[in-house]
Amino acid sequence: MNMKPGRESAAPHRHLTLAVSAVVALAVVATACGGLPPDGEDEPERPNILWIIAEDLGPELGVYGHPAVETPNLDRLAADGVRYTRAFTTAPVCSTSRSAFMTGMYQTTIGAHNHRSHRDDGYTLPAGVRVITDWLREAGYLTANLVDLAGDANETYFRGTGKTDWNFQYDGEPFDTDRWSDLAGAEPFYAQVNFPETHRGAEWDGAHEQITRPADPDAVWMPPYYPDHPEARADWAQYLNAVMSLDRKVGFVLDTLERDGLADRTLVVFMGDHGRAMVRGKQWPYDSGLHVPLIVRWPAAIPAPAGFEPGRVDDQLIAAIDLTATTLAIAGAGPPDGMQGRVFLGAQAGAPREYLFGGRDRGDETVDRIRTVRDVRYRYLRNYFPDRGLLQTNRYKEFTYPMIPLMRELDAEGQLTPLQARLLAPTRSAEELYDLEADPYETVNLAADPAHADVRARLRAALEGWIDESNDQGRVPEAPEIHEYWERQMQQNYDARIDAMLEARRQRR
Repeated sequence: MNMKPGRESAAPHRHLTLAVSAVVALAVVATACGGLPPDGEDEPERPNILWIIAEDLGPELGVYGHPAVETPNLDRLAADGVRYTRAFTTAPVCSTSRSAFMTGMYQTTIGAHNHRSHRDDGYTLPAGVRVITDWLREAGYLTANLVDLAGDANETYFRGTGKTDWNFQYDGEPFDTDRWSDLAGAEPFYAQVNFPETHRGAEWDGAHEQITRPADPDAVWMPPYYPDHPEARADWAQYLNAVMSLDRKVGFVLDTLERDGLADRTLVVFMGDHGRAMVRGKQWPYDSGLHVPLIVRWPAAIPAPAGFEPGRVDDQLIAAIDLTATTLAIAGAGPPDGMQGRVFLGAQAGAPREYLFGGRDRGDETVDRIRTVRDVRYRYLRNYFPDRGLLQTNRYKEFTYPMIPLMRELDAEGQLTPLQARLLAPTRSAEELYDLEADPYETVNLAADPAHADVRARLRAALEGWIDESNDQGRVPEAPEIHEYWERQMQQNYDARIDAMLEARRQRR
């Protein structure tokens, strides 16, 4: 399992006994036969399926209209496929989000809602809930989490990470292979390839060396809650460099599909595992932490579903768990009754969602609980710890996000705008409501505005209904010893490094 620096150890957990709602406990155990044709009809040809998953990536791509970034390979994928503009994960951090979209279930329903939890306590998925590869293998698919893409042990750049990072124990091997070379002789296949460029770390730091035209810090656009400062601009530019390095790898995969004669029979999906690794992005369930790119290209040799047109832009609301259900439907393997993801493409597609739901819970040593609901225009959030600021201590972010110490320094000097300074406030509102048409960066909280009282009441009721119906396990706090463990771990891993980093900053200033 691919773990990040500073997070190698697993925390002790008391075993969580889930009272999974009856709809999940009873219905998910049904066999995944919903995608099979009626007796007497020919079974449709089933495509290969490839998920390309980028870490920590919002829709900051050229094809989504973001400036100062060039993504020609993703541009051509979108030109040949459908680009979805309102795709969102159900959690804003990797382990919880991946636990959800790999099962088609909300992380809060299956007890996988706390970041990097259940690594050594024997906790398994609730009865009837399975990872997508279990369903697909039963349907005759080879499954792969690709690492070796080039068949060359000396190739270090064009490689996948093999990341899983699930908040539950899996008995056995969830994938059949990690080698691209195994795919051509074993169709149909389901494969995923995970790329790390947009996750802060070595690939992020060196991304500008992998591209021909790095982003110009003076030309980048940033949300207004970030300071217009050279260090902030340089950090955003490096994010865009990471996006462009990622685009190179996407191009390599698309070209390899063509080279091996697989492109015309392979459905290609490109997505992010959650939003960008920036302040108020990753680990925060605003649009900036949940909104991801989603592009789907249908294989040319297989009849496309009704309404699928290359180059089309689709604005329907899509949850990442819907990709799980849709993949199973396309593969003729379901989805099983009770899966919380919904089919959005193909013959089994239902009506578009009215609402999307999500949330965050403990991340490392940072204890929090936020739940959120979004419709096509508004986002509502409920903060269960309003006495704690947005930037309550999280040592991983304090060390790896240069924007945080920069903003603290500028705040001490009185150089932040009121909007920017609000990120550093010691408390926050219990409720937040944003009009995303008028305020796409979610900066004006309308929760106390009488003119929006009806909207707030509607979304609050929808969120409370979802919490109950989905049997949100976050209503049960983790044991205190878990929090104590993570506090010790993060102190050991980061305190000395943070002190050294801050001293270096003081010397520079």
